[in-house]
Amino acid sequence: MNRVLVVDDEADIRELIDLTLSRMGLAADCAGTVGDALELLGANRYQLCLTDMRLPDGDGLQIVRHLNESGSDTPVAVITAYGSAENAVAALKAGAFDYLAKPVSLEQLRTLVKSALRLPGEAPVEQGPLVVGESAAMLQVSALIEKMARSQAPIYISGESGSGKELAARQVHARSARAAAPFVPVNCGAIPENLMESEFFGYRKGAFTGADSDREGFFQAAQGGTLFLDEVADLPLPMQVKLLRAIQEKKVRKVGSTAEEAVDVRIICATHKNLRECVEQGCFRQDLYYRLNVIELRIPPLRERREDIPILVSAILGRLCGAHPPELTAAAWAALKDYPFPGNVRELENILERATALCSGAAIEAEDLQLGAESLAEARTGRAGETLEDYLNRVERQAIQEVLEQTGGNRTAAARVLGISFRSLRYRLDRLGMES
Repeated sequence: MNRVLVVDDEADIRELIDLTLSRMGLAADCAGTVGDALELLGANRYQLCLTDMRLPDGDGLQIVRHLNESGSDTPVAVITAYGSAENAVAALKAGAFDYLAKPVSLEQLRTLVKSALRLPGEAPVEQGPLVVGESAAMLQVSALIEKMARSQAPIYISGESGSGKELAARQVHARSARAAAPFVPVNCGAIPENLMESEFFGYRKGAFTGADSDREGFFQAAQGGTLFLDEVADLPLPMQVKLLRAIQEKKVRKVGSTAEEAVDVRIICATHKNLRECVEQGCFRQDLYYRLNVIELRIPPLRERREDIPILVSAILGRLCGAHPPELTAAAWAALKDYPFPGNVRELENILERATALCSGAAIEAEDLQLGAESLAEARTGRAGETLEDYLNRVERQAIQEVLEQTGGNRTAAARVLGISFRSLRYRLDRLGMES
């Protein structure tokens, strides 16, 4: 029988948790102090440890650190005081599997226990894109992914556009106890601000014009799994407040509803921007930054791991061409070796896809890669050091501005000239910060 260690100095809470665990078919040992807990850990093997943060002779972090330093694989969940986000973050940074806030929700307790007891490798690993590479940098990334998969802590993935942030997030999910549940990716920069709350949290029928039925949001869609917030720095400040509350309380309220509902999701976020600089500039909340950045995973750009290029080329060509991919000539390999790859792995994929279409024989020549043309175009547009997304936004902003000047600010006429709907133009103006 799976055994759980419960550590709390309040007898009624120990009894409540013990009773809940027994109804789940689990045996529990209880302790009221850090000393008693360490003594039980030395004499028994547990599949899970639940500990209060504040104890008469210390705190729950001592138990977390003891298990980590002893090499134990027992996951620890820490029970924190209501609204104590700092303690929750401290516990997760120390290596805790997850946390519960007082008063303890039995529904959340049962969900946490089920997740923890699936941890020892029972979840199937998703067969999909892998973080590929044998460089020292990528071996370190792979090792961190393995460790992160065993936790429920929020993860912040940093890295340039095209470096593979979403693939890393998918690997964390695939190797975790949540692998059988949904992985829901969300591009935060692609959602109009007035729709964000309903997209994230869902809405009730009649909540607004056009809401003709109940609809689930991203949080409900990711129930039991992972919610991946890509380009999280693009969230407007009002939505950041709502997201912070949802993460801390593990509850969301649908638009038009008076009741909150519990959600069980793991948050992984990513952005190509420097999130700390966004905080300093006042466009990203500091409290949300610390809540999301519990564990940071940096994905290195391709130019910092050039030794991985042959492995990536082989993997990409295998996916594009199947069992008989074309070879690259020596000149083609030399061209790839010298190219700076401002668009990282995503750009490499585009280059190879184009080359396979252009090559006339069984081998890809240097000219099939068209790297010279790429570099010349980059120099002409002046986007050296600029991410692809920033470059496209700049071009789009300039095109819209020119047409608006031509039409004297008449948006209806501008939309007609641009070949898009008026509604689409309004959305683009809002996304690009041109609404005013």
